[in-house]
Amino acid sequence: MRSYLLILGEREAVAWVLREQRMAFPPGRRAEVARLEPGDELLIYTTRGCWHNPGRDRGRVIGRARVASPVKMLEVSVEIAGREFTSGCDLELRTLTPYLTGVELTPLVERLEAFPSGPHWSFRLRRPLLELNTQDSTLLRGRLADMERSADELVGEYLAADKPVQAQRRSGRAAPR
Repeated sequence: MRSYLLILGEREAVAWVLREQRMAFPPGRRAEVARLEPGDELLIYTTRGCWHNPGRDRGRVIGRARVASPVKMLEVSVEIAGREFTSGCDLELRTLTPYLTGVELTPLVERLEAFPSGPHWSFRLRRPLLELNTQDSTLLRGRLADMERSADELVGEYLAADKPVQAQRRSGRAAPR
């Protein structure tokens, strides 16, 4: 069993993954996607810009899932937030943290071997998956343990947050820029 950060950079993608309990990958060959196998652990990470408010939000690990099927080409590609995804796999969603909480990644980067030292560590998050070694996944799982609850309890909070921009404007909330 391998562990990976499953990197989601758009709230529509988070909602799709949680609602469908599937992960979709963009076209192109990525070694880490090809290595995914049923049973692998995914630590779900949302980027700082995922919720369209990078001044407020932080990149956080928000839950855990298991890969439930092999990655295969989709019969019909999926479009999420204007991007096309051509392959995917089923997930078993296990845990989540309450909306806009989770394990902030930045303070832990110096302790995680998956990231190079220095100011440019975040370039490793510009992919759908980042493989973690045992030490890294143990550290993140340990930090997550006190915050996480059954995914079934919290999925609704995340899905409710996936509102179209127009609905946010009508409700008086600031639209994302």
